[in-house]
Amino acid sequence: MVEKIKIHGFPLSGHSHRVELFANLAGIPHVMVFVDLAKGEHKGDAFLKKNPFGQVPVVEDGDFLLSDSNAILLYLARKYATNWLPNTPEGDAEVQRMLSLAAGEVANGPAAARLITLFGAPLDVERVKTVAEVALGRLEAHLEGRTWTVGSTATIADVALYSYIAHAPEGNVSLEPYPNIQSWLKRVEALDGFVPMPASKVGLAA
Repeated sequence: MVEKIKIHGFPLSGHSHRVELFANLAGIPHVMVFVDLAKGEHKGDAFLKKNPFGQVPVVEDGDFLLSDSNAILLYLARKYATNWLPNTPEGDAEVQRMLSLAAGEVANGPAAARLITLFGAPLDVERVKTVAEVALGRLEAHLEGRTWTVGSTATIADVALYSYIAHAPEGNVSLEPYPNIQSWLKRVEALDGFVPMPASKVGLAA
C-alpha cells in the first residue's frame, strides 16, 4: 500500500488546488495539511524548513520535499500516474509549453487579477487585465477543434491551467468571450475525482 503523501497548502491558493486536484484525479493517496497563511505560518521557521521561499504548496513524500506546483505535478505524474503524461517527445514539449503558459501569462494575468480583487494585492489592474486577455485569447485559439490542451486525453497541462482560469471571474476577468475555454473547463469538471477550489471573497494572497 502506498503511503499517503502530504500536501501542505491553503484552500484559496490556485497553486495548492492544482496539486490537490491532480492527486484526486489520479487517485494518489494523500492528506491535505492546512497552512494558515493568515497567521503567517508559511513564513515561520517550521515551514521555511520545508520551503525556504515560504510559499504553498509543498509536497512531502516520505523524506522527499518538493515545492512549486508545476514541478509537483510533473513529479507526481512521473512517479504515480504516468497516464497523465504524453509518451512522445512532441507531447512532452507541448505539456511543457502549457506549463509555461500557466506559470507565465496565467499567473500574471487571471491569477494576479484575482489577487487584486480578493486580497488587495498592490498590482496594476489594467496591466494584469491586459495580460489576462492575451493569455485567455491564446488558450481560446489553441483549444479550437481540441478536446484537451495536449493530445486526446487529459494531462497535467489541463490541471495546471484549470484553477486560476476557472476562477478568473473572481478577478473581474470575464470568460464570456471564450466559448472554447468554457467548454474545456466543463470537461475538466466532469472528470472522475474532480474537486473544486472554494470560491470566496475573503482570504489571503498565496
